[in-house]
Amino acid sequence: MSTDPSSQHRDRCRAVVERHAAELVGLSHSIHAEPELAFAEHRSAAKVAELLRDGGFTVRTGVGDLDTAFTATAGSGELVVGLCAEYDALPEVGHACGHNVIAAAGVGAALALRAVADELGITVKVVGTPAEESGGGKVLLLERGVFDDVAMAMMVHPGPEEMVAPSSLAITDLEVRYTGRESHAAAAPHLGVNAADALTVTQVAIGLVRQHLEPRQMVHGIVTRGGAAPNIVPAHTAAVYYLRAADVDSLQRLENRIRDCFRAGAVATGCTHEVVQVSPVYAELTPDRWLAEAYRAAVVELGRRPLSPEAERTRSTGSTDMGNVTRVLPAIHPTIAIDCGDAVNHQPEFAAACASPSADRAVLDGALAMAWTAVTAAGDTTQRARLLAGRIGREGTRTVSNVGVAASAVPGGAV
Repeated sequence: MSTDPSSQHRDRCRAVVERHAAELVGLSHSIHAEPELAFAEHRSAAKVAELLRDGGFTVRTGVGDLDTAFTATAGSGELVVGLCAEYDALPEVGHACGHNVIAAAGVGAALALRAVADELGITVKVVGTPAEESGGGKVLLLERGVFDDVAMAMMVHPGPEEMVAPSSLAITDLEVRYTGRESHAAAAPHLGVNAADALTVTQVAIGLVRQHLEPRQMVHGIVTRGGAAPNIVPAHTAAVYYLRAADVDSLQRLENRIRDCFRAGAVATGCTHEVVQVSPVYAELTPDRWLAEAYRAAVVELGRRPLSPEAERTRSTGSTDMGNVTRVLPAIHPTIAIDCGDAVNHQPEFAAACASPSADRAVLDGALAMAWTAVTAAGDTTQRARLLAGRIGREGTRTVSNVGVAASAVPGGAV
């Protein structure tokens, strides 16, 4: 048996994850079976918090003035290791993004690290982060100080492929609303001001501007209000658009162009219009490279085969509010592969795969890989000092701009 302290801590972490395997998989399946949407994850948050409380953690609910957010802490070391637990689902397709796996893996890593926390001089802090799919829960918790004491943060996300440091796109979501005037569509159309036409002009303008978009800029949207009846000139229409780009600077340039398209619809038809930002801006992921490589070593030891950094850069990505966390503190958001056939995230087939034996294995491997990453960081004198210095250096500097928030959130945006 090895006498290396790090090896002994890793062995103990493995033993804890194995001992709690049935509970962790049960948690994943229970969350999966009862999907709840953003800011309404009451049962899911309670399930995660209960398992942590039973595991010896001190739990605070309703943190950051969000009903379904919580923190759970154990240990007393100065190096605070944050583990993000997501648990919101998608409309209609349930847990087709695997947040049940994310939550259970985070709990597993926390239980493992609690067993060695005092020896490593760390505090383990699980942050229950609601509303990733819409509403930007992590952005709000950042803004409200919940991450202020965290020196490093981690989570793992299920996906079709194993990636250590995937990229993501910055995103904002805008709702445009047009107001015109009703009239009879046959008897007096000349007295109407057609809000549906305004939306049509906007859609055409956006379609034409697409040929001039920068690489990795994209726009997609849906009509949420289109009119009441064919024989009434519509006075009210609305649509929601998601705007994505490689980074927040490119995103701002894209938003300026799309707002011009919104104005074009109003000018062409004589309607008035308003634009509402639905959720906070999600920044692009900027993962901490040292933590990512420590995580890579861990998953390779567990028999997984992550893509190379070069291959990762070729993969299409979505968006996540974990990007905002990575702008503020050292953090990683790796993806852990599950067997899902040809399915991808946000498809019903992927939702089914997130409760499969492969997803159960991802819960346990993800938990152990994150725990080992924290053990490695805590035991490396240079990295420990770097992480602590970063936390101290940002104390008192939290602002709206440096967490990437552009507006207050209400339920609705997305990834």
